[in-house]
Amino acid sequence: MERVHFQRLLSTTAKRRRFLLGVGTLTASAIASLWTHKVVAQPRLSAYPFSLGVASGDPLPDSVVLWTRLAPDPLNGGGMPQVNVPVQWQVALDENMRKVVLQGMAMATPELAHSVHVDVSGLQPNRWYWYQFKVGNEVSPIGRTRTAPAIGTRLNQLNFAFVTCQKWEDGYYSAYRHLAEEDLDLVFHLGDYIYEYGIPATGGVRNVSLPEEFRKETNTLEQYRLRYALYKTDPDLQKAHALFPFTVTWDDHEVENDYTDEISENNDPVKKFLKRRAVAYQAYYEHMPLREFSLPQGPDMQLYRRLTFGNLAEFSVLDTRQYRSDQPCGDGETPRCPAALDPFKTMLGTQQERWLLDGLDRSQARWNILAQQVLMAELDHQIGPGEIFWNDSWDGYPLARSRVLSHIASRRISNPVVITGDWHSTFVNDLKLDFKASNSPTVATEFVTPSITSNGDANVYGPYYGPKIPENPHIKFFDGDRRGYFRVNLNYERWQTDLRIVTTVSRPDAPVYTFASFVVENGYPGVQSV
Repeated sequence: MERVHFQRLLSTTAKRRRFLLGVGTLTASAIASLWTHKVVAQPRLSAYPFSLGVASGDPLPDSVVLWTRLAPDPLNGGGMPQVNVPVQWQVALDENMRKVVLQGMAMATPELAHSVHVDVSGLQPNRWYWYQFKVGNEVSPIGRTRTAPAIGTRLNQLNFAFVTCQKWEDGYYSAYRHLAEEDLDLVFHLGDYIYEYGIPATGGVRNVSLPEEFRKETNTLEQYRLRYALYKTDPDLQKAHALFPFTVTWDDHEVENDYTDEISENNDPVKKFLKRRAVAYQAYYEHMPLREFSLPQGPDMQLYRRLTFGNLAEFSVLDTRQYRSDQPCGDGETPRCPAALDPFKTMLGTQQERWLLDGLDRSQARWNILAQQVLMAELDHQIGPGEIFWNDSWDGYPLARSRVLSHIASRRISNPVVITGDWHSTFVNDLKLDFKASNSPTVATEFVTPSITSNGDANVYGPYYGPKIPENPHIKFFDGDRRGYFRVNLNYERWQTDLRIVTTVSRPDAPVYTFASFVVENGYPGVQSV
């Protein structure tokens, strides 16, 4: 698309309409916003508008999503006037943005907090691109992204990382600082991008004075927007987003702790909670590099999706919050109750579960990965006779787990691996049809990544879960009290996962080291230590 000069845009209705029809990157909400707010090409801004950085996501062979949000005053509502602002974007073949191959306009509207989501198409598969945004005379940082290989083509290797649980006040994002130095093709964020709790006046570990509004638990759209803005001001998180495409999914804290579908943690009236869920989902969309099909419709948002990388890997990105049944055995830890064995109880919902299983059947990839939120392996919390399970994980939905694992086994799905977040701990698990039978075959491997910061440097989960691991022999590795991320190198013959740990989250420059490494061999679902 040819360059459109901002200064020539007029605010009359007819000319605004002609401009919009020529852009091609506008959401329905942006078009509707035209009739509510003026288009101002060079708004008066109090400060630099790209304070939250840039990001890209969900790479396909010919396209990728580019994201930014205009926020000159990010911790005070954003600081943007209530007008529509055209944002120019460019994609180039070089890091200096001299070899521009695509460019266009997107509309930043007040309705979506002046966020921009550009689904750039017409790109070449399996190559790096650089991108940048511009508003008036202000330009964004330059971001880097990468397209996926063409489906079915041979891909010799894939390098990616996966992360979770980054409570801002619990520590610095030194893990992201080191992740940004890795040789990666993409990053998966598996949930708890923000936390809804009020933040102490001291700013926790970071010791930063925040406005009064941050001390409250998030309930309104404005509060959720503020929380995302706070997190995204972090320079290490911004750097990681700018260097690699991210594929994101949520867990509970993007809305409220341990919610299930329309049931809140404290059993609020459904209508009240769905209103909160709607604004939480909107703020999530506004701050993530997601395609327009994920634009929320009230309290509903399409998030599960599938990404394929040549003939090497296919990722099914799951949503284990929005559609699940209420916890059959109640909250917290309990023995397994009869209601847990109700075949109609579901973690994924009927439609998503069928989508997952049908997709696994159709996959032609060597490795088939489920990117999801909560622990899939069984974890018996009881030492000695009897059993106690944590009901917010797949343990609360044992028949739903059995349906997925039985399908993988019976259809002989090629090299299934599950990557998981949520637990603030590291688990490496063999997934079995029967976790109580020592001779039950292993049908898949699960890697649970530690948190980026959540729980800080506290020694919390190791003392609690460590003594219970011998009761669960399918758990091949556990560590409960370190922070970091998992790095994966994948080729046709093996999957190698390296556990990358930072020494502390109490300072931003903490060093990183490889604490342990694990391998899954092609055709053999069990995990081996390196």
